[in-house]
Amino acid sequence: MSDVKTKKNNQSPLDFINTVAHTTRKEDSLYLLELMETVTGKKPVMWGDSIVGYDEYEMVYASGRKAHWPMVGFSPRKQNLSIYIMPGFSIIDDLLPVLGKHKTSKACLYINKLADVDLDILKQIIERAITYMRAKY
Repeated sequence: MSDVKTKKNNQSPLDFINTVAHTTRKEDSLYLLELMETVTGKKPVMWGDSIVGYDEYEMVYASGRKAHWPMVGFSPRKQNLSIYIMPGFSIIDDLLPVLGKHKTSKACLYINKLADVDLDILKQIIERAITYMRAKY
């Protein structure tokens, strides 16, 4: 059984964000860094070499394999900001239509730039996600 590659480490989230070349993506990441810390009450931690995460939980795969993962987090990717909403989107389906321009996958919210979305709605999404995860784990 292979080991999970994305693990928390001691890399500085701020140092990581300061390496982001795309100016808007860097500014948006600095905003998310502060927003998520405020909402979660936790300091950011790097997971792997490109994910900034907050709090953590242990997930168990169907195979029985266990892995730790952040409850919420983000990554300034080349194409967009990936925001990790670990419970998925059923708990926030009423907020997505009023969020603004975005895409989703199973547990990722993709935003090109924060100027495209309502930041109050984004904050509510993060609040619901962390509240749900803490109640479950």
